[in-house]
Amino acid sequence: MQEDFRLILDIVTVLAAAAAGGFLASLLRQPVLLGYLLAGILVGPTGLGWIKELVQVETLAQFGVTFLLFTLGVEFSLKELRKVRGIAVGGGILQIGLTILITAVLAVVSGWLTPVQGIFLGAVLSLSSTAVVLKSLTETNQMGTPQAQAMLGILIVQDLAVGLMLAVLPALDCPLPELAGSLARALAEIGLVGLGAVVGGIWLVPGFLRLLAQQESKEVFLLGVISLCVGIALLTERLGISSEIGAFIAGLMISEVEYADQTLDYVEPLRDVFAALFFAAIGMLIDPSFILGHLLLILGLVGLVMVGKFCIVAPLARLFGYTLPAAVVVGLGLSQIGEFSFVLASEGQALGLVSRQIYLLIVSTTAVTLLLTPFLLRGAPRLFSGLHGIPFLARWLESGERPRALAPDAPQQGHVVVCGYGQVGQDIVRILEARRHPLLVIDQSERVIQHLRSRGIPYLYGNAASALVLEKACLPQARALVIALPDRMSIRLCLKRALELAPQLDVVVRATDKEDIEQLYQLGAREVVHPEFEASLGLCSHVLLELGEPPDIIQQEILAIRSSHYRDLRPLHPSCLIPAPVSWLTPPAPPPSPPLPANANGSHDSHPPESVLAWWERWQRPVQPEWAGIPGSAE
Repeated sequence: MQEDFRLILDIVTVLAAAAAGGFLASLLRQPVLLGYLLAGILVGPTGLGWIKELVQVETLAQFGVTFLLFTLGVEFSLKELRKVRGIAVGGGILQIGLTILITAVLAVVSGWLTPVQGIFLGAVLSLSSTAVVLKSLTETNQMGTPQAQAMLGILIVQDLAVGLMLAVLPALDCPLPELAGSLARALAEIGLVGLGAVVGGIWLVPGFLRLLAQQESKEVFLLGVISLCVGIALLTERLGISSEIGAFIAGLMISEVEYADQTLDYVEPLRDVFAALFFAAIGMLIDPSFILGHLLLILGLVGLVMVGKFCIVAPLARLFGYTLPAAVVVGLGLSQIGEFSFVLASEGQALGLVSRQIYLLIVSTTAVTLLLTPFLLRGAPRLFSGLHGIPFLARWLESGERPRALAPDAPQQGHVVVCGYGQVGQDIVRILEARRHPLLVIDQSERVIQHLRSRGIPYLYGNAASALVLEKACLPQARALVIALPDRMSIRLCLKRALELAPQLDVVVRATDKEDIEQLYQLGAREVVHPEFEASLGLCSHVLLELGEPPDIIQQEILAIRSSHYRDLRPLHPSCLIPAPVSWLTPPAPPPSPPLPANANGSHDSHPPESVLAWWERWQRPVQPEWAGIPGSAE
């Protein structure tokens, strides 16, 4: 078969298998990522053998992780990156260093590996999977949470460290001066790339994107953006740094430009296609027969690696000020071995640092940890919700959640408590300040507390989901509580504990997911607001007013939709939109007609014959039910 046709057939086969695997995983309510990996195992050389040449497929699959990191850079702006610079730089470097040190010591003490091999194995184990973690966080709607930002910050540092590791590997067996020289050159190259990214992001990229946008051609804009992304990725690859971190830098350069949203909209479909190809290609590297033949050893290594990395990462997150639940989620999310470990393992085998047997053990262990990660990230919030239902465990989890600081001018009664000082919390505080209502803001970010302190806004430094912190906020004496926290678990815990302290408190909650609306009402929230639905109502109100609809009727419909908990706007209830009242739809009554002529018998016919046109108009007019227009009665 011709080589070019063979490549096309291989790509079509992989994409079709990934689509089938993703569909099956969605049907079983599992992460689609799991379906992609299993599809790769099935069609790969160790499965059915439909794909025999992996090199070309892997080359195309590399675009998947490139676009994945590029879109991450566009979404993850420099402003967001600065928020987690502490745990990203400090925590990331400590995590890599501790993992390498502990692995090397254990390998040497056990007599299994030499010191050089132990250092190499520690470098492989220190990396986590940016692609898998990012995909899992997106699917579980956790991207806006503090723990997700911490994970992404550490992952970025790990990706930057890949370039250093690849540069140092050839000199790992060499004398110390040569090793130090290789490390210094790699650091210099990373510094030059960072300087070039700053210069390009300020002076070159905005002008380039503006020039593309002026052509008013979607195709030209898309091709230009792809060329920029791939060009910078290839440049960093040429300099000895991973192409993936180059793609991330390209995304960061675009993130501060006004065309960032347009870029993201164009690139996301390509990212999804190539990402599926990438995860399927990872599945092709997995050899089920080798795993089955060494099952107990591989399961032992998987448990050792994941528990070991968790015990390193979770305490580090706690050290940098994250709550215990958030630190546990960070530890679980980074406990796997990353896809770049495949690259390091291949390079180490080529340099003779590890044998073929150890290489296969690394690949198999990595594959199993990647398969387990989506389940861990999906189950972590449910696990903590269950643990908080057990009294002695709840007390243990809250033991480290005591309030750290309270503003001296914090109100003690008649105040409004605002949990979370993100964009929504800031807007609420601004409005309450303008109306001179006493308020208290609860947040667990040191940067936020410094900002509140500088502005003279009363604050309580601590985790808003902690009963100890809420008790310090004097909830029984408060007039209202506004919960605007970023993650589902904290929202539910905060609501539940607040009502335990003050059962009659008026609580308004910002819901992050449609599925949480009913549950939050059942937990006792007085009002649950969903941002997307509220945006829909605001847009519709403006459009209907412009169309000349009566303002009081529009307000009545909006109140009815809110009172029905947005059921009329949710996908499960597509046909329940509230009919307009009869007085709105029907035209005004015509003036009274003259008396009807008498019949032959002297009587008046109350139902004179109507014309065909009049009959058709009456037939077409919708019949309104009795409950039309009554707020809350659409069901």
